[in-house]
Amino acid sequence: MKTRRLTKKEMWIFAVGQLGWSILGGIVNTWLVTFYLPTQSSVDAGAKFYLPTGLVIFGVLTVLGLITFICRIFDAVTDPWIASLSDRSTNPKGRRIPFMQKASVPFAIITVLIFFAPVEAVSTVNIIWVLVFLILFYLFMTMYCTPYNALISEFGKTQEDRMYISTAISLTFFFGTLIAYLPFVLAGPLQQMVSYAWSYRIWFIVLAVIALICLLVPVFRLREKDFVDAQPSESNAFKSLSNTFRNRDFRRFAVSDIAYWIGLTLFQTGLPFFVKVSMQLDEFYTTVFLGAMTVLSACFYPVVSKLVAKFGKKKLVICGFLGLALAYVITALIGVVPGLTGIVPGVLIVIISAFPMALLGIIPQAIVADVAEEDAILTGEKREGMFFAARTFAMKFGQSVAMLVFTSLAVLGTTQNLKSNDLTASPTGLRIVAIVAVCFCVLGAVILSAYDEKKVMKTLNADNGDRE
Repeated sequence: MKTRRLTKKEMWIFAVGQLGWSILGGIVNTWLVTFYLPTQSSVDAGAKFYLPTGLVIFGVLTVLGLITFICRIFDAVTDPWIASLSDRSTNPKGRRIPFMQKASVPFAIITVLIFFAPVEAVSTVNIIWVLVFLILFYLFMTMYCTPYNALISEFGKTQEDRMYISTAISLTFFFGTLIAYLPFVLAGPLQQMVSYAWSYRIWFIVLAVIALICLLVPVFRLREKDFVDAQPSESNAFKSLSNTFRNRDFRRFAVSDIAYWIGLTLFQTGLPFFVKVSMQLDEFYTTVFLGAMTVLSACFYPVVSKLVAKFGKKKLVICGFLGLALAYVITALIGVVPGLTGIVPGVLIVIISAFPMALLGIIPQAIVADVAEEDAILTGEKREGMFFAARTFAMKFGQSVAMLVFTSLAVLGTTQNLKSNDLTASPTGLRIVAIVAVCFCVLGAVILSAYDEKKVMKTLNADNGDRE
């Protein structure tokens, strides 16, 4: 069957799906800790404690940290399983989009239900509720994201196409994350009419509906078979996963990618706390700073492809890591360096992190697509689903490690009992979080330096030459 390349319009239709799942992922990454580990100012405004917030697990972990760890164990099984089912699918409508269609509605509904803990106090029932729905959230996220990301390589038939798609979905990812921050601005007025919790839940429902529509756009607007004519993989899940991690360059990238997601999620999760506790500003500035960073970052997007052509992907991603680390250094110095208080550090962080965010938002997806394509050329087996499942796992593993690190470290230095059920974050704890984030960003840069980009690109260029 003869297939064709996506037009630029169709690439943006595809990118709308990323907008949908980044809104849902942003809701959980931003609000899971913010909602269940409220700051003192939020408690004063009416926030309640639904889960124990103290270091009650072995004296070093929170209940929320343990929950995210359990979810990672579950993901260790479901990520390769879903990827293998997708790679091996013989569905006449394609290997990827049918999975995305089935996952969309439950993905959106379960995202909202995570925040509907049934008991209006600290309770074991609430612990079980959050655990169950967070596990389901990651399951349906995998069902949508793994096939979706595999299409990046399959839809991107050339280097130019892969970079364009990666740029488009990076842009929608950051705007989706920004949209997930809107309740910081919009919930306040509702608190005159409803409870503190419901003022946020209402907006979570609204955002989930918007996200669901976005998830379904590529499902119903793109016919996978028009663009992809790939033979189903014959490998089972564990054999396919083993073959994927046998690729040395992918292993190096995957480990560095975990460090990236830890650093990014520490920023995403910690931003409301840095604003309210460290900078002592109104939470409204959380959305202001993220919005400014997103817009400024988007301004750099047109030049990223040109920089990649000149310097290559690896060098730019390493620069992105180091730039993000510098932004965290500023965060760690809030209140320590004279004059670095109030709105000043927020402005500096926005300016410093915008360009690194552009680099790290676009290029890593393209690197995975390159490695998956090179592997298919060398082995004769197309396992894009498994490669992107491994990246999805890296993303979710990094996010969960970040949440575990944040919830455990943010409370250090407080004058409260560390096992208290109403523990809140402290400036000292948040400074420690920022320092840890610097370490992970530098580690990611060091690991990625071993990635052999020249070998990968040589294989791809030779294959393109043979086709011509």
